[in-house]
This record gives sequence, C-alpha cells and structure tokens, in this order.
Amino acid sequence: HSDADVVAHACADALLGACGLPDIGQLFPDTDEAWAGADSLGLLRRVAGEVRAAGFEPVNVDCAVVCDAPRIAPVRDEMSARLSAAVGAPVTVKGRRTEGLGALGRGEGIAAWAVASVRPRRAGERS
Repeated sequence: HSDADVVAHACADALLGACGLPDIGQLFPDTDEAWAGADSLGLLRRVAGEVRAAGFEPVNVDCAVVCDAPRIAPVRDEMSARLSAAVGAPVTVKGRRTEGLGALGRGEGIAAWAVASVRPRRAGERS
C-alpha cells in the first residue's frame, strides 16, 4: 500500500520484532487510506520512533536482498546510508542473486530478510 520498498519494510519489521511490537501491517494497515503511497523511508523513521518510545534503542540492522535485477552492489552504499539515516543506527545491505532460478530469478519479485539488534534505553537517554 506504501511505495513498496521491500528493503525498508524488512528493516522495519525486524526492528519491531526485536522489541516485541506489532508488525508494519498492523501499525500501517493497507486498509487505511492514510498510508496509501506512503514513503517507506518515512515509515521506517516512524518505526524507529516507535522502537524508542517502547524503551529501546536500535543498535544495527542487517538486510539481505534477493533479486537478479536490479543489481544491489552498485547502490549498496547509498541504500545503507539512507536506511541508516532513517533508523538512526547502522544498516547494512547485502545483495544475493538466484542466478535465474524461480520467480525471483524471472524478475517477478524481490525478497528481503532483515535482523535487528536493539538495546534497552538508559534512563534519561536522548535519541
């Protein structure tokens, strides 16, 4: 329902899951027109705020993107920088290819998995 940035969505769900919070589909339901066409980096920023409001601080996020096209390597650093800015913590991105196998290899979609580390916020700590 948003701009469908699979990498930002995977990072957001990883952060939410690390804190035991609802997933992005629950926070930003596709049945709510308020989120139609929403900017995924903006949603990721909001998720980082939810994480902090829940008493946690993002430490890092690591995301693996699976697709044959587009190639991730040429834009990896830019992706990491933009995602890191949205989260307020380091985000690494890794590209993986299917070498033409399956639906992803035929260019019918892109998959991404992410894992996030968070830590409890200290009393009085600012973000």
